[in-house]
Amino acid sequence: MLDVIEIQKILPHRFPFLLVDRVVKIEPSKYIEAYKNVTIGEQIFQGHFPEHPVYPGVMIIEGMAQAGGVLAFKSMDESGQESTKDKVVYFMSIDKAKFRSPIKPGDKLVYKLNVLKHKGSIWVLKGEAYVDGKLTAQAELKAMIVDK
Repeated sequence: MLDVIEIQKILPHRFPFLLVDRVVKIEPSKYIEAYKNVTIGEQIFQGHFPEHPVYPGVMIIEGMAQAGGVLAFKSMDESGQESTKDKVVYFMSIDKAKFRSPIKPGDKLVYKLNVLKHKGSIWVLKGEAYVDGKLTAQAELKAMIVDK
């Protein structure tokens, strides 16, 4: 399990764009489960939407990607292949994205990602987001780890 302090040692993101609060399960090179507590105090709700706050789909996908970045970096650390200190993860593609129900303030957004493919610096992940055990969003993410 990784708390937000440990996550910040891995990811370059910071408030208000760090979208993973905790990692609860990780199997290097295979799987990660992490979550974000969505609160009304988040800046995004000032404009999306003031009278009907809904967490944006693009933020859900970004949270999945950040969890996937933690998985990739922890997997690389575990394998000892190369240092992740001077690396960053970039999106290459987002495919098969579907949004099934809105995320609202007060929800605990759980990200579950499985590695579909990993070759060299390229990672392909199947991401799913859940609230109260219900699938709310999904996507297939492709990313590349590159030098900063």
